[in-house]
Order: sequence, then structure tokens, then C-alpha cells
Amino acid sequence: MHLSAQQLDRAVGVVLASAAGDALGSQYEFGPALPDSVTPEFGVGCFGHAVGEWTDDTSMAMPILRQLAKGRTLEDSDAITAIVSDWRAWARTAKDVGTQTRAVLNRLGDDTGEAAARAASESLHHRTGRSAGNGSLMRTGPVALGYLDRSGEELALAAGRLAQVTHWEVDNVDACVIWCLAIRHAVITGELNARAPLAWLPVERRSRWARLIDEATAPGIHPRDFRSGNGWVVRALQAALAAITGATSLRDALERAVRGGGDTDTVAAIAGSLAGAVWGGSALPLSFKRRLHGWPGVDANELTRLACLAARHGRCDREGWPNADRATVYAGSDFLFRHPHDRGVWIGSLAALDRLPAEVDAVVSLCRVGRRQVPARSEHVQVWLVDQDSRNANLDLVLAEAADAVAALRHEGRQVFLHCAEGRSRTSAVAALYGTRHRAMPLEQSWDDIRRTLPGFAPQRFLRAAVERVARRATLDSPI
Repeated sequence: MHLSAQQLDRAVGVVLASAAGDALGSQYEFGPALPDSVTPEFGVGCFGHAVGEWTDDTSMAMPILRQLAKGRTLEDSDAITAIVSDWRAWARTAKDVGTQTRAVLNRLGDDTGEAAARAASESLHHRTGRSAGNGSLMRTGPVALGYLDRSGEELALAAGRLAQVTHWEVDNVDACVIWCLAIRHAVITGELNARAPLAWLPVERRSRWARLIDEATAPGIHPRDFRSGNGWVVRALQAALAAITGATSLRDALERAVRGGGDTDTVAAIAGSLAGAVWGGSALPLSFKRRLHGWPGVDANELTRLACLAARHGRCDREGWPNADRATVYAGSDFLFRHPHDRGVWIGSLAALDRLPAEVDAVVSLCRVGRRQVPARSEHVQVWLVDQDSRNANLDLVLAEAADAVAALRHEGRQVFLHCAEGRSRTSAVAALYGTRHRAMPLEQSWDDIRRTLPGFAPQRFLRAAVERVARRATLDSPI
């Protein structure tokens, strides 16, 4: 299956938005529902997670994502064994581990094989009579990425199989099947459809879940309506679905999930995985991406790389992306100039990364970049922007976010290098937008000044039109 640029963007969104929701909800965990007037912010979590650090939700998703990024499938028992082993290693020092998950992991001896984990999960369920916490659903997003070109039945079996490694109860199986199939549908089509996955549930359980989904998607419903008991996988699914159904954007979906109160990080992580599949990773604010980090020493750029690999069964493209140490540098396109409106901003091309001034300590990339191409001293902000018309799902938002990221870095006292592959089209567009959006330059003057600065100035027509749309809204949108 060949994934379009938009589909790959949505696949990345599954992972990025889930991690962002997790980190955003961390400091509000166990708290009350919040009014719509409150804008959730990143803060120190209830269990001591740092600002922008994800919690157990994303940490448990990471081993799944990494196995799929290697091209393995969840039919491979060795892959599940590796996942369980990673969970065990993480849990030894984790700030927080779910009660059900910890109980299962603690029952394992030296054997972390799938069979041993499933036996421990089933035994614990029969001993306690319940195992329907939301811990399986919070981590399930990456599963869908490994099955985008597989049948619905294969994905349903994989989702249920992995759920029961720690959570035996059938509600977990059904919830993970519904969520993974809804994610798969959204990545492929860009549409939200939580009812279609019901076809892969046993017939006798479909009507109950149809009713539960109807409750979560009714007009005017909010995640606050499911706050009570949202540690239960069913209520968590309903709260997450309510967050997405009533949202106008990816950010809005995450914020609605957090405002619901209760198990905020988990509900927002669950919501993020499906909302990211609907809106795409490029819809996530760059200010969110810059903060994201967590176990095992991963940031947003690495999440993006792993998500792309998982969606492509571990395969790189013909140029070695996203694993190559260096992306292709175009001959004759080695540009590095100071921005005409801000001498603390440099603009140019990919080739100039090899000769950046020592004072540059932040790089905003508008194109693919190799894993070791940006100087280690520089913060790297990766922007998902394709230099072809109709291949960007969130074009206006991405352009505004890129210009705002440059402004935010400058506000922090950084020296910034803004570039695309050739320093002709995308660099010209964002540099001009920065001039008018943050340096008070009339747009036409900003275009002219960038044209005189960049020898390769050649913004695509669709980018010029988008910059003009965004510039008209600059006084309303600009946060700085």
C-alpha cells in the first residue's frame, strides 16, 4: 500500500497527538472537570513528570511502536515478548504504572514471553473478577499503524491479542478493536467513523457498543459527562470519543479531553490517537511538539520517524528517509543569508546546515532532514510542509505555526536558521510570512525584501496564496 503525504501525516498524528494529550493532561490527573474558559497548559504532572513529559500511557505505547517500526507484526510472538520485556524494564523506575499492569508484570518471573504474560493476565482477572481498566486502550494507537494495508479482521485480532497481555476482560478487547479500526479508517480516509468497527465485534456485543457510541457522540455531549469512572475502559473510550466529536481542531480535541477531568492524561492520550488520525500530525501546534519528551529518551522528531516506519512496515524510501543520516543536498542550492527584517534569523537551504555560524542554536526545517544533519548544539524544530500543491492537509496552519515558531525561538533569545531543501520556495514563503506576521512589515514589502535577499527566491503559487490568506489574519492569530 502506497501512503500519500496526507495519509502519512495522519499516521504520524496517531502517535504525536496521543503523546501530546498524555503530557498535556498530566498535571490535571485526578482533578475536577474544568470549564470551557480554562485553557489547559503543560505543567508538572501529579506523579512528578516534567513539563511536556508524557506518562505511562505513551511509555507503554513506545515498545509497540518500536517493534512495528522494525517491520515486525503482532502475529510474531517474539515481538510481543520484546514488548513485555521493555514494559518490565520501564516499570522498574517508572514514576507511575497502572494498577492492573503492575500486578500482571509483578507476577512474571524471568519468563516475559507472551504465553506467560497472558497466563498472568488471565489468572489475575479470575482472581479479582475484573480487569477492565483503561490501560490497554491508552497504548493501543500504534497497533493500527502496522495494519493499514491488512484486513480489518487481522487488525482486530492483533488489537485484542495485545490488549489481553495485561487486561483480560472482554471490554478491553472490544474497546481496543473499535479504537484501532477507527484509527485505521481515519488514517486512510481522513474521516471519523466509530461505528464502522462494530462489524468486527461478535454479533452479540455489537448492540451494546452501538448504544455506548451513540451516547458519546450525541449533540452537546462533553467528556465531562463521562468523568465519573473514566478509569474504566468503557467510560474512557466514551470520554475520548466525546472530545473528538465535539472538537473543531486537533488542539481543541485534546483540550476538551483534559477539561473532562478525572483520568485526564489517559483520556487525552486515547483521544489524541484517533484525533491525530483525523486531523494529522501537522495539525499539532509546534509549541506542543517542542515540549514533548519521555521514556525512552525520545522527542517529537523521533516519534515522527518511528511512526513513519511503523506505517511503512519498517521500510525507508529510495533516499533512505527517515533513517538516513543525511538528506540529499541539491547542487547549486547552498544559500545562507540573514533575514532582512531580523538579523537574529538566518534563511537558506539544506546545504547550509554544514556551515552554520556558531551562534545559531535553533534550526527550523521545512523539509526532510537527516538524523545527524543538524548540529548537535541546535534545537531542531521539524515542520511537516510539502512543496507540492494539494499534498498538505493543514497548509495555512502549518505556515502560521512555522513563522510563530521562529518568533517564539527569537523571543527566547535564540539565533535561528530557517530553511527548506533548496532555499527557494518554502523558505521564501515562511520568511516572508515571518516578516509580516512578526516584524510589522507590509506583505508586499516583505516579499520584495526576501526576493532581494534569497538568490533562489521562487515560492510556489499555492504557497504565495496561502501566505496571503494567513497574513490577512495575522493580527488575530499571532501569539507573540
